[in-house]
Parts: sequence; structure tokens; C-alpha cells
Amino acid sequence: MSKSRGCLGYPLSIFFIVVNEFCERFSYYGMRALLVLYFRNFLGWDDDLATAIYHTFVALCYLTPILGALIADSWLGKFKTIVSLSIVYTIGQAVISVSSINDLTDHDHNGTPDSITVHIALSMVGLILIALGTGGIKPCVSAFGGDQFEEGQEKQRNRFFSIFYLAINAGSLLSTIITPILRVQQCGIYSQQACYPLAFGVPAALMAVALIVFVLGSGMYKKFQPQGNIMGKVAKCIGFAIKNRFRHRSKAFPKREHWLDWAREKYDERLISQIKMVTKVMFLYIPLPMFWALFDQQVALARLSLELLVPSPPQTPVISDPTFQKPEGSRWTLQATTMTGKIGAIEIQPDQMQTVNAILIVIMVPIVDAVVYPLIAKCGFNFTSLKKMTVGMFLASMAFVVAAIVQVEIDKTLPVFPGGNQVQIKVLNIGNNDMTVYFPGENVTLAQMSQTDKFMTFDIDKLTSINLTSPGSPGVTTVAHDFEQGHRHTLLVWDSSQYLVVKDGLNQKPEKGENGIRFVNNLNEKITIQMSGKVFENIASHNASNYQFFPSGTKHYTINTTTELAPNCKSDFTSSNLDFGSAYTYVISSASNGCLEVKEFEDIPPNTVNMALQIPQYFLLTCGEVVFSVTGLEFSYSQAPSNMKSVLQAGWLLTVAVGNIIVLIVAGAGHFSKQWAEYILFASLLLVVCVIFAIMARFYTYVNPAEIEAQFDEDEKKKGVEKENPYAEPVSQTNM
Repeated sequence: MSKSRGCLGYPLSIFFIVVNEFCERFSYYGMRALLVLYFRNFLGWDDDLATAIYHTFVALCYLTPILGALIADSWLGKFKTIVSLSIVYTIGQAVISVSSINDLTDHDHNGTPDSITVHIALSMVGLILIALGTGGIKPCVSAFGGDQFEEGQEKQRNRFFSIFYLAINAGSLLSTIITPILRVQQCGIYSQQACYPLAFGVPAALMAVALIVFVLGSGMYKKFQPQGNIMGKVAKCIGFAIKNRFRHRSKAFPKREHWLDWAREKYDERLISQIKMVTKVMFLYIPLPMFWALFDQQVALARLSLELLVPSPPQTPVISDPTFQKPEGSRWTLQATTMTGKIGAIEIQPDQMQTVNAILIVIMVPIVDAVVYPLIAKCGFNFTSLKKMTVGMFLASMAFVVAAIVQVEIDKTLPVFPGGNQVQIKVLNIGNNDMTVYFPGENVTLAQMSQTDKFMTFDIDKLTSINLTSPGSPGVTTVAHDFEQGHRHTLLVWDSSQYLVVKDGLNQKPEKGENGIRFVNNLNEKITIQMSGKVFENIASHNASNYQFFPSGTKHYTINTTTELAPNCKSDFTSSNLDFGSAYTYVISSASNGCLEVKEFEDIPPNTVNMALQIPQYFLLTCGEVVFSVTGLEFSYSQAPSNMKSVLQAGWLLTVAVGNIIVLIVAGAGHFSKQWAEYILFASLLLVVCVIFAIMARFYTYVNPAEIEAQFDEDEKKKGVEKENPYAEPVSQTNM
């Protein structure tokens, strides 16, 4: 064990550990942010396979910490485990970077790999190595950092875990900004494509830097030697205690203070005492998976969301990370899609709101550690680790309450969509005459080139007839159409006997806060329209295109017709400034001068509730995370015996993994008709978990593993002296 040099009261060695963690998290999150797009666009997998492999990889990253902890505490020690698995990790990152080189198998230089199997095989090997590396070192690095502190440096050690958590979030935040920007660059020897080799190569380089920085600090680290197969001893000791208790279950045998005391016949007191420390903490962790399951409803994988903000190059279509399309990872993002992102002169996209969590963590960790905790201590309040964790749970539950309040405000502004047996109909008159439409119990008269103010709702079984007429026309036309229940429809009319019913296909606000645009062709020929890189192809005369979706801002579009326009007529147009979550119909007609003219009709109004209202809920959630997660790391370390530090860190990470498994099991099991009610349910469940944890924490007795182990060392030393001189008699007053 080497002595660590100090700087400002802290071991100098922790600088190398923190920098290592920053680079490693940059490497991991930067690589992971690209995976689904890489699977989809480069390997050519469909969304289902890409999603399945992605989730399998993430699950593997959460399972390997147990393996890394066992290797560290039982065999190699933390330092050698971190170095060994970091080498594996770096190789894995390099392999996946090589797998993304298109020219590796593109022997005919046509821009397409000749053997995609080679790329797939390399990718899978790389991901397995990365999962083994990142998961294996995860519990070791934090525990190894804690090992660098001496007795009496508890305050500095606690602050180290805050700095450590800050490094995690800073690395992940920067990587998810930088690597997508690298991806959209063009590179290649024979054909220019999205530069996945560079985007994966930078994380690989950062992992190599992490390894080099960590090794450079080798001479300064305090390194504890492993003490054999400790987990094997623990399992055997627990098994023997249970078996021995079962054998002596009759009343003839007196009870023992602790159930593990039944192992005394075979195992020494030190091991039994160490296992008691670990089992006490693990028992306290029982409610935590449910906390993580609920907590991760909002922040799981949020740091990957910046991938969605970077435009793709041509011929490289963007798909969103499917994780964000599932209920477990995107409820607050979905809430943001029903809000407007215009905050003063700034415009924020819904996906960007998820990054508020990571940004606030970077801000709040030093504030909480350097300002909030000292102020609480000055007030004389004994703010113990378990109290901090309880407060963190409570703050997280309050975040859901705020989210519910925001949702109620949003619901007031949302349009009403048809229910199960209902249909909604809007009439759009694109003709040159006034039109009157007769619905059951309601008549609508529309001037030329106008529409009804809103969608009209009808029970499908009561929608018996719809009739059309116009001034001067001799008869009445009956609309014959089988309306699909639960959907919106637009009735296009341009003559008393000519109409078309179009199923809109929008039964909710457009996803991701985008804006739906469709075109109605009021010309006597087919047209094709190109709008901001998307094509509305071959729209028939007096027909409507499907909606396509665009982000906020003005959009330029070109109308292509078979008829040659006059020299003074334009075919290029610009849309109005699109906001968030709206839908519009653009009717293209021929003006009196023979030029094209476009008229805009609103189908779904834009969002009005501002995304800034989400900041309080993200603030509360972030404060809860900082207080809970940082303290959990420190508590897991401080309450673990010296030979099981990594194991207990892995146990802490395992609660996160189990929480995510719970999410996957219950995802999609059911949804509330009102989103605010679901948020209240989450808040209530979090509060219940908080109360259960608080009660369990009330009966927890803090221990100092170092003191307990020192006492055992002292006792063993005394026993050793007695064995060396068995005939020595104790000096007593009587002898004197």
C-alpha cells in the first residue's frame, strides 16, 4: 500500500481518478449516443432489431459490475482490475470504430460494404468488450477513489463522491453534444459518407486517455491487496448460518442476537461481522429498485437525447433513439412536445429539455456540496446520509407533482380528438362558389376558399346523412363515405356535386413538437412539391397529400407542375413561421393572372404553454438526484468492510439495474386517460417508497468498518502474544 500525497487537504491521487472517470464517461455515452443510428443506417437493421440489440447491450453493462467487483475484491485488487478491464474497454472501442469503416470491405468502391457480416461481427465483439470493460470498472473506480482517503478525512471523501458524480455528468453531457456533430461530417477514402469512424474513434481515443491518466497516477495510489475469494466465503457462511439455524430451530436451543451468529461454530467472528455490515446495507436497498423504476421514467437515457438535435447529412435519414419513443424514458419529453419552446429570443426543441437535467447536475453538485450542506450543518441539524437520501426521494416525488400541475395547464389548451365511437369532420371549400353542408342537426355554409372554424364531432351511429348544395345548383348531393370511427376527416368540396373525404391521420398533437404539413391540389393536373428536403409526390387533382412533419421555423418549398408558368410567376414559396405542435393544410390554386397561389388553413393550433414551466420539475428532480445518488455512492462505500467495498458499490448499481428491469416489464402495461393522473400516481408511489425507506433508515445503526476491523486486528494481536507465551500469568493485585 503506497502513501498518497496531499494537495489542499485532498490526496493528489484523486485528480487522476476524477479525470479518468470524466474521460471514460465521455467515451461510453458518446459511443452509446450513436449506436441505434449506426445499427439502422450503417448495418441496415430494422428498428426492432436495432432496439433489441441496443437494450441487450445496456443490460449487459449493468450486469457486469458484479463480475468486476468480484474480480477486484477477490483476485486482482481494484487497481489491477481497473487497468486490465480498461485495456479490454479501449480495445472494444477501437474495434467498434474499425467496424464502422465503410472502406474496410468496400473492395469495388461503390460506397456499400461488400461483406456486411464482417462489420456486424466486429461490432458485436466491440460491444461485448465495451460492456465487460465499462461495467467491470464501474464499481471499482468509485471505491478505489474512496480508498485514497485516510481516517479523519470523511468530509473530503464525501466531497470526492460529489466531484466524482460531477465528472460523470460533465463527461456524458459533452460527449452527447460532440459525437453527433462528428457523425454528420463526411469522410471516406473512396466514397464520402457519415463519419461513424470519427464519431466512434474520438470516444476510443478518450478511453485510451482515461487509461493513460489512470496509470500515470500509479505511484500515488493507496492499493489494498485482495483477500481471496471473499464472495465464496460470504456465500458459504450465510448458507451455513441458515442451515445451522434450521437444525437448531427447537426451543431447547437459546436464540442468538443475530441470525448470522449461527455461523460461529465454523466461521471466525471477523467474517461474520463483515457480512453483517453488508447485509444490513443490502436490506436497506430493498425499496430502491422501485425508486429507480419511477425515477427513470423521466431521466433514463436523457443524456443521449442531444443526438436528435444534430441534422443528418443527405442520404442519411435521422431516426430518433427508440428508447425515447417508449413510455419509460420520455414522458416529460412527450409533455414538452405539447408546449412551445420560444423563450424570449431563444427557441428550444422538446428533446433539448432533457439536457436540462444534466446541465443542472453540473451546476447543482458544487452548490449543494459547498453551500447547502455547510448551511445545514451550521444550523445544527444532523443531516446524515440516510436523511439526505430520504430528502432526495421526497424531492423527486414533488417533481412529479409539479409535472402534474403543468400537465393540467397543458390539457386546457389541447384540442379535443375523437373518442372510440366518434368521428370528427371539418369541411374545406376549395371551389369558387359558396357551399352549404347539411349534417344531422347542424348546417354549415362556407364561402369560397374557406373552412369550418373547428372539427365537428359526431357519434358514428348518428351520422346518418351528409348533403351538399350550393346557390344556383338544381339538386342536393349526398356524401357517401364510410367514416372510420376514432379519426378526424376533412370533407373537401369544390362543387355542389363534387367532393372528396380525406382521413387526416392525426389523432394527437404531432410528435416531438413538430408541425404537420399537407398540400391540397386544386389544379387540374398532378403536382409534386419539395419542402425542406421532403417530397410530396404526384398529388392528384382535387386531392390531398399525407401529412409530413417539420421542426419549427419557416420552410421553403417548390411546386413542380407540368404546365409552364409565365415568366413573372414564381414556383418557389415560403411557409409562415411554424411554431410547435401545429398542423396546416396548404391549398394550391390557380390565380386569376395564371400564376400559382397558396392559401394556408390551420388544422391543429400551435402549442401555447411554454416549456420554461418544465424547469421547476427538472430542478426538483435534479436536486433529488444529486442528494440521493451522490450520497448513495458515499454511503455504500463508508458502510462496507475493506474487503467488500467494490461489491457493495456493485450492489448499489444493481438496484439501478433492477429498477430498469421493472420499467421494461411494466412499460406499456397500461396508460391513464389523463396524463396528470399518471404523474400523481408516480408521485404517490415515490412518496410511499420514501416513507418505507425512511422507516427502515430509522432503525439503521451506522458503523465504522475501519474501527471494527482495527478492533479485530488488536484482538488477534493479543491472541498471538498469548500463543507465543502460553504460561504467562496475568499480573493481579493478589499476586502483588
